[in-house]
Amino acid sequence: MVCPGHPVPRQSMSRLDLEELAEIELQRDEEEATALGAVRRTPVAPMAGPDPALSMNHPFYDVARHGILQVAGEDRLGRRVVTFSCCRMPPSHELNHRRLLEYLKYTLDQYVESDYTIVYFHYGLNSQNKPSLGWFQSAYKEFDRRHRKNLKALYVVHPTNFIRVLWNILRPLISHKFGKKVTYFNYLSELREHLKDDQLIVPPEVLRHDEELRNLHTGRLPPPTKTPPPRPPLPTQQFGVSLKYLKDKNQGELIPPVLRFTVTYLREKGLRTEGLFRKSASVQTIREIQRLYNQGKPVNFDDYGDIHIPAVILKTFLRELPQPLLTFEAYEQILGITSVESSLRVTCCRQILQRLPEHNYAVLRYLMGFLHEKFWDLGAEKRTGFALRCPGRAFLTK
Repeated sequence: MVCPGHPVPRQSMSRLDLEELAEIELQRDEEEATALGAVRRTPVAPMAGPDPALSMNHPFYDVARHGILQVAGEDRLGRRVVTFSCCRMPPSHELNHRRLLEYLKYTLDQYVESDYTIVYFHYGLNSQNKPSLGWFQSAYKEFDRRHRKNLKALYVVHPTNFIRVLWNILRPLISHKFGKKVTYFNYLSELREHLKDDQLIVPPEVLRHDEELRNLHTGRLPPPTKTPPPRPPLPTQQFGVSLKYLKDKNQGELIPPVLRFTVTYLREKGLRTEGLFRKSASVQTIREIQRLYNQGKPVNFDDYGDIHIPAVILKTFLRELPQPLLTFEAYEQILGITSVESSLRVTCCRQILQRLPEHNYAVLRYLMGFLHEKFWDLGAEKRTGFALRCPGRAFLTK
């Protein structure tokens, strides 16, 4: 068991220094987890299976479906137990963290009139799914006296230096009385001394990580791990799903809505913009637009006042396809085109395109039609630069 009395020394460190240190510690956590063989190659949060009791009419279905929060019976003192599992959190652009906070309050409000306990499984928090440090501060501030008073214990399982740095950042807000409720556990066996083991819901990923930590402590090699199946997407999901999935969800329409909306907007307002696909945009803005699209909500690019935002959304959509537009199967053939006799290259390209799936070919044709229009709308001196910066690189790479 680790006490919260071992924080990183504050001394003269500024808030900015602490935030930078938190990011550094989180990266170290990921590196250590990689060394244990416990980090998946893709930042998609797995799911043990959908909760059969969860209705799509649930007011927080978009968040609840991930299984981040679970009500897990009672502890040995008869207090309700709520678990928070970081390994269930998907990448930030797929989860509205404001909604997550509202869902947490919604869940706790059902039990806050009585004593309760929170178990926080830290394993699985990474740079892809981590909320901002400001979110952690807002989370603490938004819980009123009822929530804090009746919370009798906050158990942090598998803590890392990131937690200790975060504790330093939040320290000015946290009362001494609340701080005494926090207990850190290095292993699940320590946690089970305080909870009813038969009622505790522990994600399989956390169980594996705990075993790997114990094996590391005893000098044994951890057993090979299996990657759990991915979580089913939202019915309105647009990013990170296959073209076939989008076709089936859009009554057989071959051109995905995100692609059609962005291309239409860029065709109307961005054809003469220099560096259209070169400049970046705010990561926060891009994630917010992705969330809107994934939730089936409308997006008006005029509201953002930046023509580069729809261009970045277009590139992001292509980049996050589970399979490249030209497919993994065609990858080696495309690379081999340069070794084909020049007089046969057009024929070779045509054969590759003819073997593409119907939805891939339709999207490629639609996109190339737009890029061709954009290309010839530029002045001759700018065409070479555009050819190097257009989103065509997303056809082959992930």
